[in-house]
Amino acid sequence: MVPSRMVMQEIEATITAMGWVADTYLAVRSSACDEDGQTQSFAGQLESVLGICPPQIMAAVQQVWRSGFSDQLLLYRQQQGLASRPPVPAVIVQELIPAEVAGVAFAADPITGRRSMAVVSSVWGLGSSLVNGDGDGDTFHVDREGQIWKRDLGDKVLAQVLTPGGSMAARQNPIQQVSLSPKQAQQFTLQDEQIRAVAALARKTSTLLGCPQDIEWAYAGGHLYLLQSRPITHLPPDPDGLPILWDNSNIAESYSGITTPLTFSFARRAYEEVYRQFCLLLGVPQAVVAEQGNVFRHMIGLVRGRVYYNLYNWYRLLALLPGFGSNQRFMEQMMGLKEGLPPEIAMELKSSVQTHPWRDRLRLGRTLLGLAGNYFTLSRTIEGFYQRLAAALQPPDPPLKDMRSDQLVTTYRQLEQQLLTHWDAPLINDFLAMIFFGVLGKLTQSWCQDPDRTLANQLLCGEGGMISTEPARLIHGMGNQAAEHLDLLKTLAEADLHEIQKALIQYPDLQTQVKTYLHQFGDRCLEELKLESPTLDDDPLPLYRSIAVAGQRNRIQAQPSFPADRIRKQAEDQVQQLLKHPLKRWILAWVLQNTRTRIRERENLRFERTRLFGRVRRLFLELGHRYWTDGVLADPRDIFYLEVEEALGFVDGSTTCIDLKALAAVRQEEFTRFNLQAPPPDRFQTRGTVSLDPFASPISTPSTTDRAPSDTLQGLGCCPGRVQGPVRVIRIREERHCKQAKSWWRNARIRAGFFYFLPLPESWCNGEVCCPIPRSWPEKWEFRRLWPFLTCWIICKPVIGWTWTEPQVRSGSGKHHSQAHRSQGG
Repeated sequence: MVPSRMVMQEIEATITAMGWVADTYLAVRSSACDEDGQTQSFAGQLESVLGICPPQIMAAVQQVWRSGFSDQLLLYRQQQGLASRPPVPAVIVQELIPAEVAGVAFAADPITGRRSMAVVSSVWGLGSSLVNGDGDGDTFHVDREGQIWKRDLGDKVLAQVLTPGGSMAARQNPIQQVSLSPKQAQQFTLQDEQIRAVAALARKTSTLLGCPQDIEWAYAGGHLYLLQSRPITHLPPDPDGLPILWDNSNIAESYSGITTPLTFSFARRAYEEVYRQFCLLLGVPQAVVAEQGNVFRHMIGLVRGRVYYNLYNWYRLLALLPGFGSNQRFMEQMMGLKEGLPPEIAMELKSSVQTHPWRDRLRLGRTLLGLAGNYFTLSRTIEGFYQRLAAALQPPDPPLKDMRSDQLVTTYRQLEQQLLTHWDAPLINDFLAMIFFGVLGKLTQSWCQDPDRTLANQLLCGEGGMISTEPARLIHGMGNQAAEHLDLLKTLAEADLHEIQKALIQYPDLQTQVKTYLHQFGDRCLEELKLESPTLDDDPLPLYRSIAVAGQRNRIQAQPSFPADRIRKQAEDQVQQLLKHPLKRWILAWVLQNTRTRIRERENLRFERTRLFGRVRRLFLELGHRYWTDGVLADPRDIFYLEVEEALGFVDGSTTCIDLKALAAVRQEEFTRFNLQAPPPDRFQTRGTVSLDPFASPISTPSTTDRAPSDTLQGLGCCPGRVQGPVRVIRIREERHCKQAKSWWRNARIRAGFFYFLPLPESWCNGEVCCPIPRSWPEKWEFRRLWPFLTCWIICKPVIGWTWTEPQVRSGSGKHHSQAHRSQGG
């Protein structure tokens, strides 16, 4: 590789124009196109040649240029995933500064990521000894105000200096390595004003180039020179940035996996409005609620397509109410958090909203009055909510399918106004359920020797009057009817949807029951709070499979009864034996009755939420069809890749982007990429800009004690007993039509819709819990700690394929075996 004659002529002409004479010392450096970027630095990969004279430039340029194609550099490019053929490097020729002191400086701390702190490193003489790692320099940390926070004296022994003139040998090798005197070695290389000047130069360069820079600099003759600048690569998140604690403990049960922009924007708006109302209902002053507007707007977040609680904001919301300590524990229990808030952070959040003591007492009185008023009027509030919901969800006229786009938008706005801003009954009921359940657990712990709260769960067993039990009853009844016809049962279990619907014509009674079921529960789906989820109305095949499984089981054995009433009676008898004091009995009975009532109402109100989501889902699907017909979207379901206001704003003229087809395509590509990436941790903390490095600080405190053997699954045991059976791994949507009934099923998380959507297994496992499935399926697993009839909880880790498990429930452990092991008798 030799420069062409034309290049050599241009170099010679430039040397003459620069006025460099024969004894001028120069530095020849590389400047490749992708060298010193923000992601790859190429540090040390390309050569620099220092201390040459003009006649040596040609050879130095060749040496530097060839280093851009070295085997070492090609290997580095391969490791970084860059193109194997590097671009031709540019070469820079500079006059070599005869530095007295030189070094490097970072506009931000490259170790901690702190943007407010510049880091300056310096050595005596040329900076090449520091850059090449041949020497240890002094280090200074300087903030934006110029205050020097830290000084570290380097272990300086040698220095590289430029020694111009002298003999021919000295002129050919002018850079000499000299030993420092003991005094110079123990002396800082820079004065305070010089340190501040270097830090200011690094920051000024960063401002000009648009990102934090890593510069090389030199002092000579009292002047500061900038030699080179490059972006700091892989700069950590700024620890001074706003901290956010993300946790998906039970929100992932409602919004599991990738969640589309339409669903997230709808949910985020709902959380904001609903919890704003919640605080007002409990007597928090309007001015305080308005002041905390940013908290309400950021109750949840979307990190790489997945929904998380913004936990610090939940605690900030809780701190608006009196009794932060007790309410904090209740909230953590209700949200299913595996870890609480560190005490120092809890105090910091609490103090951020605290006022004078007399104001706190006034706030307490106002909240207690509001809570008491809401408690006594809750029955009427719930009745009014049902009436308002029924009016809002009346079949629209004209039907959604016949509405124009502007009518669909108007209908959505009306739903939002009628319901989203009047969600009072579910809010009050959920809060009281949280309080009463927490108090019940504390009372059974302290009065009834119930350290693990098993008794509290058993007292809640067998509660009737819940809509969540109705699907099981209806499916069981349809299964009984189908069991009388073997051909029909086989069709329901094995045929495709078209064949089943054709066969049902011959059984009008069963066909009518199916239509009734779909009319009432057709909005149910695996992930029913995600607007993009297909419902039973869209695909009723899982319902037919469930009817077949129920019919097959009914032909083999009588329907087993679950001893919920017996468990409840035993728990009540135990309380009577342990509590002799009449006042304690009355208090516990009052708390228990309220807990049961609030849980029952919570289940029924949650079903109404499903109906609302069903209407919103159908409305946006119709709007997507209009946009598809008009050529605005490539597919009707692409509307799920728009945010709510983007989808509506195209009609009313309030959107900032009218190329919805391109916008949806960009989002689809990004969310497809999210789906291929490993999911974020269940709990982690970010600082500053979340999307730049969202997983910088995973937060986890796994227990390291009492570890079980590798074939044992460990976790929380909730009651005594032993169960065993095969486990079936469910892949959502891909395997939802599973026909195996005599098994346990396992998925990463339990979702409420599973119990309406899939056939009946013997038990269910997810990444956290295993339980036998009772005949009165609980509809909400967000409240799973309230359901004592789920008699087996164990923590499980993922199991692939078919396995055989033997959980020891009280100890919270279980063993899993391969299928081959099972065939040998286990």
